[in-house]
Amino acid sequence: MKTTFFAALTGLTCALCGQQAAADEIEVGVLLPFSGVYASVGNEIEAGFSLGLSTFASDLESSINLHREDTEVNPATGLGKARRLILQEEVDVIVGVVSSGVLGAVRDIVDGAGVPLIVANAGNDAATGADCSPYITRLSFSNSQINRPMGTWMANEGIGTVYTLAPDYAAGRQMIEAFSEAYASAGGTVVGGEFTPFQQTQDFGPYIAQAKASGADALYVFYAGGEAISFVKQFDSFGVDQDLPLYGSGFLTSQLYVNAQGQAADGVITALHYVPTINNHENAAFVEAFVEANGRLPSEFAVQGYDAAHALAKVIRAGANDRESIARALKSISFDSPRGELSIDSATNNVVQPIYVYRTVVGENGSTQEVLASLPAEPEPANGCVMPTQ
Repeated sequence: MKTTFFAALTGLTCALCGQQAAADEIEVGVLLPFSGVYASVGNEIEAGFSLGLSTFASDLESSINLHREDTEVNPATGLGKARRLILQEEVDVIVGVVSSGVLGAVRDIVDGAGVPLIVANAGNDAATGADCSPYITRLSFSNSQINRPMGTWMANEGIGTVYTLAPDYAAGRQMIEAFSEAYASAGGTVVGGEFTPFQQTQDFGPYIAQAKASGADALYVFYAGGEAISFVKQFDSFGVDQDLPLYGSGFLTSQLYVNAQGQAADGVITALHYVPTINNHENAAFVEAFVEANGRLPSEFAVQGYDAAHALAKVIRAGANDRESIARALKSISFDSPRGELSIDSATNNVVQPIYVYRTVVGENGSTQEVLASLPAEPEPANGCVMPTQ
């Protein structure tokens, strides 16, 4: 589905659309899941991207034409849709991709065709590691990036031992491994852990009981989506939080679904690259505009879409207007984001950003995030990435 940005998102008249047609046109593929298990994430990223375009791109001399495709969270479908965007729609740039599986599926066609891809979610470490490409730039996060700083922080807080839990798939293993390595390096001890069957575990009780029996000082987990909601509720029902406090990757208590966890999320401490309570000018403006447009607070997924639009608009304004020039400009992008100072590490094309440790606080008016620490932005290790010289 093709949409002219100015007509669809800013409500300008058809006469103005005609004037813009004479200017350069940038064809943008939006490759997200709009159906399936991650449809809510796709819709959230799109909401942030739309707001970002209306905020940063409305005064560009070039018009932005959007081509919206649904990956259905299916690697084969995602590959087919990416091929359509590249070969039939002849897009200049693609934005999106939620699933790391889809990112892996489209990697070679994007790289081979020389079409820049702005990753607005998928966190697979390899995408900016061993499988890096000069045409893939990540504006979201990498799995290790979220968890490594938390391992160091928890050890420095005097938490001597932990037990770990996560779903048994690539993201779960990458997040726990990064946390565990950093935690051990800082002096902590991982006394045990389990990887639970992904999207198959209904009863987390036996795993929580094992964690309690381990004698660990804390439990560190990664769960997201429906599994996060179920896990937090079941953990709360066990009543073990006084002896075994719950910590984790911030997707556990994402703004997108923390309200569904209700009182059970109160007191859980997690780390993430964005929460709505970050105190800076850019975030205050973003939250106000997002709430006005969507009637709810933004999540980390929304800010990823918003920042992807900001980066795209910035490189176009600087003169990038085709595949090669957009890809080249993205690798040196930097700006003040609602997350804080954001930049791209040109050695890997991975985002560099602060990580926030926060406690979820549930009160009479719902849930909010109490920021406990802002951990410094640091580039991720190259992890096998050898970026060709351009």
